[in-house]
Amino acid sequence: MKKSSIYTYLLNREEAADYLGIDPKSFDKYFRSSDTLKRFMIGKRERFTRSALMDFVAKNLV
Repeated sequence: MKKSSIYTYLLNREEAADYLGIDPKSFDKYFRSSDTLKRFMIGKRERFTRSALMDFVAKNLV
């Protein structure tokens, strides 16, 4: 995982997975498949904020 200051404000799928320290396929299965994860659509491309990712993790703790 890179330092958080290196990431842009809007993360693509690969950057979001790297930020969370997981494989992009796991990100697809456990994060992107959820309708509760907030995302931006820029054209046909999804973008995620770091705060939205951290909120999603906090709300879905077991």
